[in-house]
Amino acid sequence: MSRFSQFGNDLYTGKRSIDVVGRRGLWYVVSAVLIAVSLLGLFARGLNFGIEFSGGTELRVLGVTQMDDYETRAREVVDSAVSGETTEVTRIGDDTVRVQTGEMSATEAEQLRSDLSAEFDVPVESVTSSLVGPSWGQSVTQRALVALGVFLLLVTVVLTLYFRTWKMAVAALVALVHDVLFTVGVYALLGIEVSPASVIGFLTILGYSIYDTIVVFDKVRENTERALDTHERTYAEAANLAVNQTFVRSINTSVVALLPVLVILVVGVTLIGPGTLVDLAWALAIGIAVGTFSSIFIATPLLVHLREGEPGIKKHDATVSRRRARGASRAERRAAARADLVTEPEPEVETGSEAEAGAAAAAAAEQTSRVLTSSQPASSPGAAPAVPGRPLHPYAQRGPRNQPRRKRRS
Repeated sequence: MSRFSQFGNDLYTGKRSIDVVGRRGLWYVVSAVLIAVSLLGLFARGLNFGIEFSGGTELRVLGVTQMDDYETRAREVVDSAVSGETTEVTRIGDDTVRVQTGEMSATEAEQLRSDLSAEFDVPVESVTSSLVGPSWGQSVTQRALVALGVFLLLVTVVLTLYFRTWKMAVAALVALVHDVLFTVGVYALLGIEVSPASVIGFLTILGYSIYDTIVVFDKVRENTERALDTHERTYAEAANLAVNQTFVRSINTSVVALLPVLVILVVGVTLIGPGTLVDLAWALAIGIAVGTFSSIFIATPLLVHLREGEPGIKKHDATVSRRRARGASRAERRAAARADLVTEPEPEVETGSEAEAGAAAAAAAEQTSRVLTSSQPASSPGAAPAVPGRPLHPYAQRGPRNQPRRKRRS
C-alpha cells in the first residue's frame, strides 16, 4: 500500500507521468472496439426485455421443497396449459420458482396456478400470479427516455456555464453515451434481463460517470489556466498532469464503489436469485467500471483534441516551444563554455624544417634585444626598460627631467 501511495504522490508532483493525452489514439481504438462489441450484441442478439416491458404473465411458486429438475417440470405444466408461448423459468432463493410466460386470460392463469401447485406439491395459495400488459412497459420506456433527455440537457447547460466552454460539455456527454451504450451492449451479449430496476441503474451510472468526469475536468481547468499564464507547459501537458493527479483518486473511488455492488451481485446471483437487487447491481457494476475508464482515458483526451485547434491554444503552445528552444540553446552554450575551460590544449610538436625556422627566429630576436639593451645608458635612473624588437624613444633614453623645486612666495 505504501508503494501505491508513493506512486500516487509521484503522479501528483509530476515525478512520474502516464502519457494519457499523448496516446489518445490508443484509447480511441480501445473505445471503438468496446462500442463495436456493444453494437454487435444489440443488433445480433437484442435486449432481453422483462415481462414489465413485453407484457405477459408471471407466476411464483413459494415453499417448494423438491427442486430437482424444477425447470423442466414447470415448462411441461405451462406447455400443457398454454401452447405456443415462450416460457422462462428461474429459481429465486432456496424455495421459490418463477415462471414467466405470454399473455393469458384470468381463467387460464387460475388453471395454471392449480397445475403448478399440484406439480410442486404446494397449496394453491402459495402460487401467486400477476398479469402485466405491454402498455405499462411502453409507459415506463417513454418516461425513462424523457428522463434521459432532460438529464443530458441539464448536464450540457450546467457544464457549459461552469467551465465556460461548450467543448467540455461535449467531451463529458460523449463519455456518458459511451458508458450507457457499452452497458446496454453487455446486457445484450450476456442476455441479462432488462427490467425497470435496470433502467434505474442506467440512469444511476450516468450520475456517477458525470461526477467523476467533472472532478477530472475541474483539475484540468486549474492546471490549464496556470499554464496559459506562466507558459511553462503546453495545453496538452497541463491536461495530462491533471489526469495523473486525479488518477489514483479515481481508481480508489471506483474500487470503494464497486465493492458493495459486487457483493450484492454475487449474493443475489448465488443465493437470492433474480430480482430487483440483482438487476440494479448488474447495471451499477458494469457502469462504474466503464465510467472510470471513460472519465480518465476518453473525456480529457477528447477535450484536448477539441481545443488544440483554437488560435489561442496554438499561440500558447508555440510560445512554450520557443521558450524551450531558447533555454536549450543557452544550456548548450554554457555546456560548451564549461567544456572549453576544463579541456587544456595539447602542446604542439615541431618537427623538421619548422623546428629549424623557429630556432633561427629565436636567435635573431635575442641578438636584437642585446643591441637595444646595450644602447641604453646604465646611469639613467628611472629609464624605461627596453622591449625586445622595439627601439627606445629619445626621452625614454634620457630618463625623467630633474628640475629644482620652486620656492613658494610669502
